[in-house]
Amino acid sequence: MKILYFGGQKSGKSTLAEAKALAIATQKPYYLATYDHSFGDEEMGNRIDRHRNARGENFITLEESRDLAHVIQPHHTYLVDCISMWLLNRLDESEEALVEEIEALGGVDANIVFVLNDVGSGVIPNDPISRRYVDLSGIIGQTLARFCDEVYEVKLGLEKRLK
Repeated sequence: MKILYFGGQKSGKSTLAEAKALAIATQKPYYLATYDHSFGDEEMGNRIDRHRNARGENFITLEESRDLAHVIQPHHTYLVDCISMWLLNRLDESEEALVEEIEALGGVDANIVFVLNDVGSGVIPNDPISRRYVDLSGIIGQTLARFCDEVYEVKLGLEKRLK
């Protein structure tokens, strides 16, 4: 089963995605963290610590900022938190390569719960890098929604099933 949770920053999507991964897992699920620690962002480190503490011992944590297909193996359950960070880490790659890797995950015989930030509801950014990120985020989101069995929009901690 493939499931997508998307919503704005601090919408509650990770909490709901964690609960879903635990509910569908037949054994202890994997939490696939995609943040690249090379940015030196202390505030982001604090966010990660809060996430880690909140999930406790319920998941086996794996850290992979770029090559998701290398880590995700058949017959397990994964929570990928989050695709937005994975995209940021690979922003220099072609749209085709990014879409190809995401589509490949759709073919893996595993339960995968994806988390994606909704960044496309604002104004069009005026710088090329931000515009590229927003555009690719929308393209990757559409790709995920196409093959996911369930898609949830999250606002204020509430989920709305779209698919």
